[in-house]
Order: sequence, then C-alpha cells, then structure tokens
Amino acid sequence: MNNKFDALKDDDSGDHDQNEENSTQKDGEKEKMERDKSQSSSKRKAVVPGPAEHPLQYNYTFWYSRRTPGRPTSSQSYEQNIKQIGTFASVEQFWRFYSHMVRPGDLTGHSDFHLFKEGIKPMWEDDANKNGGKWIIRLRKGLASRCWENLILAMLGEQFMVGEEICGAVVSVRFQEDIISIWNKTASDQATTARIRDTLRRVLNLPPNTIMEYKTHTDSIKDNSSFRNTKITL
Repeated sequence: MNNKFDALKDDDSGDHDQNEENSTQKDGEKEKMERDKSQSSSKRKAVVPGPAEHPLQYNYTFWYSRRTPGRPTSSQSYEQNIKQIGTFASVEQFWRFYSHMVRPGDLTGHSDFHLFKEGIKPMWEDDANKNGGKWIIRLRKGLASRCWENLILAMLGEQFMVGEEICGAVVSVRFQEDIISIWNKTASDQATTARIRDTLRRVLNLPPNTIMEYKTHTDSIKDNSSFRNTKITL
C-alpha cells in the first residue's frame, strides 16, 4: 500500500504468486520512483477542474493520520504522521477520491480524516489556523460516516456563508466515541462562530439538546490536546 495508508479501500483482489518476495524490492523501488515523479509533477502542475466539470469555490486537500493512543505527540511528530491523500478542484474530482476512501465508521484505532482548503495544513500552528478555533461535536458510535459526509458536502457547497472563515473539517475516530469538528480562522469573531454553530446544527440535523464545544487553537497548543478543557454550549 502506498502512502495513502489504509485510508483507501484495497482494490487488489488478485492472487499473489510465489515470486512475490523476489519482486518486492523492485516494486518498492518502482513505487518510490513513481511517487517521486508524481510529487515533483504535482509541485509544477496546479489542480484544476477538468472539461465540463463543476468547479468548487476553493481547492481542497484530503489528509489522513493515525497514531498510537497514549503516546505524547509533538507538532513535529504529528506533522510527520499526517499524510496527504490528494487535492481536488471540482465536484467530480471530489467524488473520485471520496468513493475510494474508507468510511469513518469503518476505520479502526485512533484515526483521523481531514479535509482542508488547499495550502492549509490541518495543524493548530498553521498561519491560517493559529488565530482560530473549532466547533467540536462528540458522536456515539455509528453516526460518524453520515455526519462526516453531511458536514463536508455542506462545506464544499459553501453552506456556512461566512466568507473565507472556514479552514477545514476533521473526523476523529476513537475507541469510545467519534468526534467531528470544523475549523475557522478567527476565534474572536463571535458572530461568525455563532453562525457556524447554527449552520452545523442544521446540516447535521442535530437534536436541540446536542452539546457543542468550541476550543481555540491557542488553548489546544497550551494543553497539547484537541478536545480537553473545551467550552460547552447547548
């Protein structure tokens, strides 16, 4: 499997023959060459909508991360652990990626999918994120896949109506619960954060008593945690 990890469905249903071990090294070298080639070409070539495709207002990038729970993470180790799946510029390109991705409800362990505007890393310290924060909703098991799909479709469709404030969204799969969050640029803009909260309730069809939490990235950096010590609102 390449650097997309197990975030993509395994389409390889063929049998492996006895020469597999002999070809592993060659395959590895070939894959590295192809990856290096694609990375260098992607640096030169901007992602644009194809002919007759429906362009999105912004380009977006899917990311995937997985880590061992309980192990402390620094921003450096986190950055090494987060892998880019790909960038898209149109509705059709989005569905091409999304249709091959494992649904959050089928992920195991301590895993996250991130969908952020192109050029914004899903890290608290990124220039676009550092003065912002995120709304957090904790979900019981079984709801993550539907909520994640509704959230990212609303984000791609510009349903939040807050200008350029939205940075991206994350679904975090944990052992006891799943968590979805949407990140915005300006934590101090209360009117904007309130509009994001209200839109989130609507697009996810949340019950009125759903607990929603807002946390600034400054606070996340202080306590080195995305979800602890959050401010709870109903």
